[in-house]
Amino acid sequence: MKRLLVAVVVPAMLAAAVLVAADAPKLDNIKCILNPKAAAKADKSVDYKGGKVYFCCDNCPKKFDATKNATAANHQLVATGQAKQGKCPLSGGDLNPATKITIQGADVCFCCDKCKGKVEGAKGAEQVEMVFGNAAFEKAAYKVGK
Repeated sequence: MKRLLVAVVVPAMLAAAVLVAADAPKLDNIKCILNPKAAAKADKSVDYKGGKVYFCCDNCPKKFDATKNATAANHQLVATGQAKQGKCPLSGGDLNPATKITIQGADVCFCCDKCKGKVEGAKGAEQVEMVFGNAAFEKAAYKVGK
């Protein structure tokens, strides 16, 4: 009986662990949205827009403000592959895969070279806000989830 139990339960537990690991986003090179110098950790997260945002410690999730930190959280959803882009973040137009660029570790496409050029001309926080701010995130029709 013990052998039968082990033969059934252990493989089921392993399968469940593999499924959970497969659903978890890769956090390689992903930084905490409140402390960008520290690595994000899988066990330090909060639910956000149907996905999860990750932090470096137990204190950061407590300080997370979904309104104040929306741009960084939206960026992290894209960088971790949880959010999939549907439209251009500037115009709301259909995506042209030839316009793809990477912004701080997150791939983004645009409808045309004009929109791509506007974002490439911006730097740092302005560039991130243009593509991942709440208005742009909505216009880009990002879908979070499976």
